[in-house]
Amino acid sequence: MIFGKILYISDNIAHVENISKDTITADLMNIHVIFEDKDQRILGEVIELNDEEIKIRFLGEYVGSKYINGVIRKPLLSSSLRIINSEELLELVGTLSNKSFTLGSSATYKGFQICPNINDLFSNHLAIFGNSGSGKSCGVSRIIQNIFSNPKTVTYNANMFFFDAYGEYKNAFGSLNKINPSYNYKFITTNPTEPTDYLLKIPVNLLTLDDVALLLQANSHSQLPILERSIKYAKIFSSDSEEVTKYKNHLIAKALIAILFSNATTSYKKNEIFKVIEVCHTKEFNFDSVIPGLGYTRSFSECFEIDSNGNFGESVLITEYILKHIDESITEMPIPEKAFYTLKDLANALEFTLISEGFQGNQMMYNEAMILQVRLNTIIGGQVNNYFDGSKYTSTEEFVAELCRKENARAQIVNINLEDIDDAYAKVIVKIISKILFDYAKGLQKRASIPFHLFLEEAHRYIQQDTDTFLLGYNIFDRIAKEGRKYGVILDIISQRPVEISDTVIAQCSNFLIFKMTHPKDIKYIEEMLPNISADVIEKMKVLQPGNCVSFGSAFKIPMICKLEMPDPMPYSTNCNVSACWEEEPSIAPQIVPDTVANNYVTEGVSTSNLESEIKAQPEINEVSDSTLENKPKTFKELQNPNKNLEENDEDFNPMSGMGDISKFG
Repeated sequence: MIFGKILYISDNIAHVENISKDTITADLMNIHVIFEDKDQRILGEVIELNDEEIKIRFLGEYVGSKYINGVIRKPLLSSSLRIINSEELLELVGTLSNKSFTLGSSATYKGFQICPNINDLFSNHLAIFGNSGSGKSCGVSRIIQNIFSNPKTVTYNANMFFFDAYGEYKNAFGSLNKINPSYNYKFITTNPTEPTDYLLKIPVNLLTLDDVALLLQANSHSQLPILERSIKYAKIFSSDSEEVTKYKNHLIAKALIAILFSNATTSYKKNEIFKVIEVCHTKEFNFDSVIPGLGYTRSFSECFEIDSNGNFGESVLITEYILKHIDESITEMPIPEKAFYTLKDLANALEFTLISEGFQGNQMMYNEAMILQVRLNTIIGGQVNNYFDGSKYTSTEEFVAELCRKENARAQIVNINLEDIDDAYAKVIVKIISKILFDYAKGLQKRASIPFHLFLEEAHRYIQQDTDTFLLGYNIFDRIAKEGRKYGVILDIISQRPVEISDTVIAQCSNFLIFKMTHPKDIKYIEEMLPNISADVIEKMKVLQPGNCVSFGSAFKIPMICKLEMPDPMPYSTNCNVSACWEEEPSIAPQIVPDTVANNYVTEGVSTSNLESEIKAQPEINEVSDSTLENKPKTFKELQNPNKNLEENDEDFNPMSGMGDISKFG
């Protein structure tokens, strides 16, 4: 016997006589007990004990075979106490079925698996926190592997997007189709190295004003009308129809006339006019356009030669020519439905906007526009430009279908590797793709019919309290956190610094997996977030072994310490073995080699003399593009590839399994 009579009840804690003073052990901590009296069964947890008494906190009540969180009636002082039995415990931890999956094993109760309901866990936002090396990446990998390897669970239409900060998950999910031929994994990266890799591409024509504002880091409301006008011009000028050409000539002519009749010097006027023609030209307006006069002709550029008096030699001729192309009956041109353009086209449109809209006369507006122009040109001249193109996607649905397609099949897991992108632009790209997915989900006729799960590794890099709210009126992740569940867009945030993440996002998370945490600020935050969790569990959180986590939230009946199995295969998340690297014999003499060479080649077995030839001998990267895929599916329905022949008890089904050394968690 362990428990004696209930001495007294204070608040939500029962003080129970300890009648086993000599055999008391720490193993009793966090053990669950039942207060039983007739038809009443109240669940409690041991939170403190000494030689005299045991403190037990009330958690909930069993009604029949079902457990309900919370206690309305406190147990009577005469209630008997006993340790929870197997049937009651199974009600808490769950059982494996076609509606659940194995998260891991209970660290408190040996032999019991923790099997949360899939809907309870994945229909709500999930937060996974833990120090570096605590096992977050391995834990996430194992969870996804368990879901897909469960023969009772069919996940053909899963849409999981991993925004991978360090390229960790490729190895963990790369063999997905070995589990089931209908499952596919797609790896999208900024630096493809294998034929099956896809190059990250975001279609510029599908970007909204908000997206472009994020890309260019617009930080003033006065910049938005400039961007809006520039995007409109870029879309209109992408067409070469007769109607568009006439409209373009009208705009060019008005801009040129405004410059000609300004008070600027002749040389300044010439420079500005040539700028207009350089960024926006037609058959009628280009440097070689023929300007007819009485008995002679001049080219457009010849008309602006400056004479000895400091005037344009053909001022009258060129003015009359320009005025002929101004049509005051022309109203605003509608934006074509199919408009494809590049960031370079947008830069030209921005330049034209600066000139044609008369921003030069407003120094403040001109300065604001110039900031945008500098940022845009910086992107065009840099690496980030490679990830934005003029791919001819006619709709968001077509792009999303392409994003989720591997060759001509559906990819259930899409891994977007961002390790080669600067943090500032990685944040923008993650936000843009997330916003595209959110906007697509919002536009579905049947709400939440296509769920999207956004796994954000190192989430504190993207989900912050930032200035986006000032400019756009919202932070996309705050919006997804508040509205995403109703549309089926679910956030799964993974981070080692929860205190740096937006409070709004954290407040909307319903489930938590907390691995080892030691930073005082993070621990204090978790204590405030879980006021009812015992001090002992908080202490255990500080010393949790790698691969162990405290799980709690709407998917869990009670907070539980869960031990996750090692993933098989492992993610690329192990730490550097410094001593082994130091001891390794150098295979080549130290020398300066190109970064691209050094980063992609292990020096062992490769001599300096044949290093270049080894690189040149590599097969070319097979970038999958629209042009290489005939009859490609363009919608989610076309991407459906259900396999109805999978039986629940298929003996040939080989799920991923294997428990490794717990020390390998990284």
